Amino acid sequence: MNLSLRISLGIFMLLIGNAAAQELITNPSAGKVLYQAHCLRCHGDRGDGKGSDVHSLVVPPRDFHTPESTARNEYELRSIIIWGLVFSDMHNWGYRLTSQEIRDVISYIRQLAPFQPRI
Repeated sequence: MNLSLRISLGIFMLLIGNAAAQELITNPSAGKVLYQAHCLRCHGDRGDGKGSDVHSLVVPPRDFHTPESTARNEYELRSIIIWGLVFSDMHNWGYRLTSQEIRDVISYIRQLAPFQPRI
């Protein structure tokens, strides 16, 4: 491969990398506002699954502090938020929230209960 092609390819990769990195910027403060509007009644203000609507739900909401929940990666959380959970009261939010809003909510949830991968 000649030098100019390698340089062009390198510049292209840098630009793509920067675009991807910018896309992943999150705003936990915006996520908190969304969480309070859409998640609080079920998951509670601490993310412990003890929201005000918990007694009217068939399946208890997720406590984000459990080892199972803190081990979920961003893609798993994103999937649950977008598609919901079958046989539970967890709605699908993919049609109501943008990709950025979902990332912001996840970043706020991670402030409440930090990611702890299983080892």
